[in-house]
Amino acid sequence: MAVQMIHCMQCGCRLEEKYLESEGKMIPWCPQCGEYRFPVFNAGVSMIITNPARDKVLLIRQYGGDQHILCAGYINKGEDAENAAVREIKEELGLDVESISFNRSHYYAPSNTLMFNFTAVVEEENAVPNEEIDSWSWMSIDEAKNRIRKNSLAQAFLNGWLYGTYVFPETPARPYKG
Repeated sequence: MAVQMIHCMQCGCRLEEKYLESEGKMIPWCPQCGEYRFPVFNAGVSMIITNPARDKVLLIRQYGGDQHILCAGYINKGEDAENAAVREIKEELGLDVESISFNRSHYYAPSNTLMFNFTAVVEEENAVPNEEIDSWSWMSIDEAKNRIRKNSLAQAFLNGWLYGTYVFPETPARPYKG
């Protein structure tokens, strides 16, 4: 569930709910500024990182976690999602991206984040991780499928990339083919 705004981001006044016909629903309204205030959320990227031969996927463990996940991070203010993906791979793993392509986006309620998932082909396999990464491994595609954190957004993105159908943990009854 997304966090509902209570106060105006501009003036701090308590927001009211006001019907907006073009939206067809109640929207937070600032009586002092006289403007609607639409939801605010984070934006992040996650990457399926493949080696140059495209036969291995790099998975990581971080922050003391014991399960494998995808490399991910937040988009900085003024930054495009593609640039954020390339930056995060360079910062966290010391790898240069050869090519990058967009896969799918999904709103992830637990962190109020709209996640953009990409496939990134890196120039080489010699990662030099920073302090955010506890461990990392290049894995065959089958090994990555079996070792990625179960029932996670990372697993949904990896399986969607592999099979073309995205089934997210929060919405298992609404798969998306794309």
